[in-house]
Amino acid sequence: MAPTPSVPVIRKLEGKVAIVTGGANGIGDTTARFFAQHGARVVIADIQAEKGRSVAESIGSSTCSYFQCDIADEEQVKSLVEWTVETYGGLDIMFANAAILSGVEQTILDLDFKKYDDLMRVNVWGTAACVKQAARKMIELGTRGAIVCSSAVTGAIGAETFTDYLMSKHAVVGLVRAASQQLGVHGIRVNCVSMSCTVTPMSSQVGLSTDEAVEKFFGPFTSLKGVTPTTAHAADAVVFLASGIRLSSAGTTWWWMVDSFVSQDLINN
Repeated sequence: MAPTPSVPVIRKLEGKVAIVTGGANGIGDTTARFFAQHGARVVIADIQAEKGRSVAESIGSSTCSYFQCDIADEEQVKSLVEWTVETYGGLDIMFANAAILSGVEQTILDLDFKKYDDLMRVNVWGTAACVKQAARKMIELGTRGAIVCSSAVTGAIGAETFTDYLMSKHAVVGLVRAASQQLGVHGIRVNCVSMSCTVTPMSSQVGLSTDEAVEKFFGPFTSLKGVTPTTAHAADAVVFLASGIRLSSAGTTWWWMVDSFVSQDLINN
């Protein structure tokens, strides 16, 4: 089970309505729990029906619901947003977190463009559909909301494999920077969290199934030693950005909050 925070002294999301895509496990699961602990009503959107329902039930039916959604299909994303508003009366937060891996190494020399297209349809098109549909609804309702996307540090620093995944996560940063400028006039904040890596079902697909494996792979790139990122670190950052505590935050990629302080030299060069 994902980490659950102790009941916070200040509930930063009291009365808010949030969607979490990819909420059936990993960072999405933990973030949904953190949102609920901070007073939000949460809709978990995922293609994994059994896992999604299980997470929603464990959080509590009065606080959390599950909606089956493949974000690669924009009509399903639109239905997700409409259902959320009809069920809970509004939409304040979209955490566009769902993503996939190709399942193969995908170096540039061996790039399988069928797998590339499948991955891009979820990681880029799907994320853009979530931002688009959430923003349209927020504007329609007059909601000064928050949209947070998931990227990855490897999208900035590169890696020896998984070219398509790295490209997709770099594209998400571009999406956030564009959307933040376009939606700010409507009072909608758009930001991004970028993990180096944390142990999740997805990381396990590439052999990073323990904290030790993550530390060995990413340790050379971090300036803060002895700290392995967890899903709770990511969820804390998402709650902060969703809360509006720092209202000037928009178009920011929060590398440093969630990646054991990956060297800025690696990101900026």
